[in-house]
Amino acid sequence: MTGGELTDVAADLRAIIVDAGITDNVELVARILATGVGLGEDGTERLDLKIAAAALSEMRSAFRLFAPYRDVPKVTVFGSARTKPDDAPYRAASEVAAALAERGWMVVTGAGPGIMQAAAEGAGADRSLGVAIRLPFEEKANSVIAQSANVVSMKYFFTRKLMLVKESRGFVCVPGGFGTLDEMFELLTLQQTGKAEPVPIVLLDEPGGTFWTGLKRFVDEQLVASGVVSPDDLDRVLITDSVEAAAHEITDFWRNYDSLRWVGDRLVLRLRAEPTDGEVASLNERFGDLLLSGAIKRRGPLKVEREDDDRVELPRLVMRYDQHEVGSLFHLIRAINELASAPAGPVEAR
Repeated sequence: MTGGELTDVAADLRAIIVDAGITDNVELVARILATGVGLGEDGTERLDLKIAAAALSEMRSAFRLFAPYRDVPKVTVFGSARTKPDDAPYRAASEVAAALAERGWMVVTGAGPGIMQAAAEGAGADRSLGVAIRLPFEEKANSVIAQSANVVSMKYFFTRKLMLVKESRGFVCVPGGFGTLDEMFELLTLQQTGKAEPVPIVLLDEPGGTFWTGLKRFVDEQLVASGVVSPDDLDRVLITDSVEAAAHEITDFWRNYDSLRWVGDRLVLRLRAEPTDGEVASLNERFGDLLLSGAIKRRGPLKVEREDDDRVELPRLVMRYDQHEVGSLFHLIRAINELASAPAGPVEAR
């Protein structure tokens, strides 16, 4: 296709966008349409086109499901579909979901049976969101999710996994099989590599259970010992058999820490309470070795934050943080939450 023909196609795509009445994010919508045209120009095989079309359609459905709840904090609960209602992990999942729902959180699950149904039962249909996978032996969502419109069904695991992770501000993993371990290890990988913002992760066992402590022993004896993970990589998660401790870990992570943003090589941490000079000095003493240069400083919103009206009302700490150390950010966030100036308790959703 010649340059003139490309220009004509771009103009036609923009005309379609205008005719559809779309006024927001026009450039991004045009890129999506242009990518579709490009797949056709590439002579992409039919199966590949079906995968791309289905994935985009599924993501659209999921985005629409989550959109009304964008400002409600959400926790995703992972666990085995094979767990029975009279099993101790089932009760633990139901109880932690109920405890978080009482504090204003919504619970996201894979919408299937077992631990997924337990969490939905604990939270209640109105506080649950389900992202189901179409399997030959799991044809429909569990009875709790099926009672509401808060469910979307997907063909592909990769689009489903995206939505189970994308919107949540905390994660609870209950003992499970290959799927649960896959989801748990992906969470840890995303945190370790900085591909996802720091969030609380809880590995919740039944009272007296050894499932997750057994995993930690394997990590220490095999992975750490062989040098393929760092000794503190599991420090970012809480391993517990206490429902109350699990719920507290999820909500307390947000007691003072609110959010972060990278502006060039500067990391901006937004807080709920202004730290004192002495507290900032203490943070620099403890975490100064994680900076590229300079020091952790208090300041107002940066120019780009003001232009975007991005949490401008909140106090900030700004630093030139070494991006190779993003896996250690959770240590700094925990320290910020433990400052004497921090609010007494976590914000509970309204």
